[in-house]
Amino acid sequence: MRRKLIAGNWKMNGSLAANAALLNGIKAELAGQSVACGVAVCAPAPYLAQCQSELSGTTVNWGAQDLSVHESGAYTGEVSGAMLRDFGCVYVIVGHSERRTYHAESEQLVAQKTVRALQCGLTPIVCVGESLSEREAGQTDVVIGRQIGAVLAAIESADLAKIVIAYEPVWAIGTGKTATPEMAQQVHQALRVRLREKNSQAAALVQILYGGSMKPDNAKDLLAMPDIDGGLIGGASLKAEDFLAIVRAA
Repeated sequence: MRRKLIAGNWKMNGSLAANAALLNGIKAELAGQSVACGVAVCAPAPYLAQCQSELSGTTVNWGAQDLSVHESGAYTGEVSGAMLRDFGCVYVIVGHSERRTYHAESEQLVAQKTVRALQCGLTPIVCVGESLSEREAGQTDVVIGRQIGAVLAAIESADLAKIVIAYEPVWAIGTGKTATPEMAQQVHQALRVRLREKNSQAAALVQILYGGSMKPDNAKDLLAMPDIDGGLIGGASLKAEDFLAIVRAA
């Protein structure tokens, strides 16, 4: 049975003081408890040292929001996987919709970053998802298939169980439109089918997270779906109370 994973994506938010309050709030509730799900926070690179300091020895893991495809060298502004490992990162988000949109990251680049993360001993959280126009045009299966297909073609079959996937219905984020649990499950199930084509045994182990504005009031219903194995949490991960409510639901 797959263990649920609740991963917070802080995006470009935070400060030393705000992060300390947030992490202390999370630790205060989880300290000494046997947590039934995995819990992680993915912070901006400047705050990874703070996460390492605050979270070492706890049940909460931490990760980054991106990594370079390069091992090292003259790539100003880039952060390598080895550097992330230096700060104890377990996870790294790859191919988030904001990276694909604002930084023109191609499917091939996302696939290369996935491979690099695996080579560095990191667990990539590979994001896929369709836009509103693609959804309305009935292109969801085509878009999702193309995005995950590039990643599956790039990794070894034996490595499939080492990745996490996050489905982000971009059309349901900030548009006023809502993805019902059943709609989300349909895409998660389709993703699982694609994974089976790569490695049928490993496909049953891969956690597929939902990244479409999971919040305390909808988390329980979403997490009840058979192929929704957790959440990649945006805004709600910036408030300890909200984030912990989702962890409890998992």
